[in-house]
Amino acid sequence: MKITYLILGVTLIALTSFTRENFNVNYEKKMTPTEQTSDGEKLISKMDCVGCHKLDKKLIGPSYLDIAKKYPLNEKNINYLTNKIMKGGSGVWGNIPMAAHASLKKDDAKSIAKYILSLKK
Repeated sequence: MKITYLILGVTLIALTSFTRENFNVNYEKKMTPTEQTSDGEKLISKMDCVGCHKLDKKLIGPSYLDIAKKYPLNEKNINYLTNKIMKGGSGVWGNIPMAAHASLKKDDAKSIAKYILSLKK
């Protein structure tokens, strides 16, 4: 009986090693161009932004959708929010100040601002 199982196991291993199937299939979801993650979205997910902001709910700070509703997507507002992200501030959305992100590169802050303002529906 042991020999039967041994032969069956060796046969099974031999047969699977000769298949032409690619078992290293990447099962990641294929995104359409409109669903691709932007640079700003990637930066937000790696930073401390998620501690105070959510996409659709107010936490400590406003939701990204509320920000997008308040500021139209234009160069003036992108620059304003870029500076706000880098320098911090308070008073616009309440008394709790937003922390400064002075070590953030200006281009990265601009990508974040563009992403947030692009959320307006």
